Amino acid sequence: MKQIRVSFKMISAIAVLALTVGCATTQTSTQSKESMLVASGFKTITPKTAAQQQKLQQLPPGKIAMINKKGKTYYIFPDAAHNQAYVGGPQEYQAYQQLRVANKLAQENLESAEMYNDA
Repeated sequence: MKQIRVSFKMISAIAVLALTVGCATTQTSTQSKESMLVASGFKTITPKTAAQQQKLQQLPPGKIAMINKKGKTYYIFPDAAHNQAYVGGPQEYQAYQQLRVANKLAQENLESAEMYNDA
């Protein structure tokens, strides 16, 4: 009976840990994207009017939208949860894309190193 209780506690602890890691990964992914946007030169903008707030809510969540205004191209990443948006131009967007590629390669190298280390 004691062994069953210990096993149940161990399984429960593993399930809670897996759930926590899964939730943290989603949040980290969004935070990572926002960090990369700021590092690429995107500016954080807070809507000041109801119309701006409405436009922010209409943007696709979790994705960068391209908007042309007065002949200029802007890239906008909405963060409705914090009532702000990350805004940049073509140069900032290109820097962001390069940073994403560099981070992806770094992550792949880390995973490869971990695989070889396990072997």
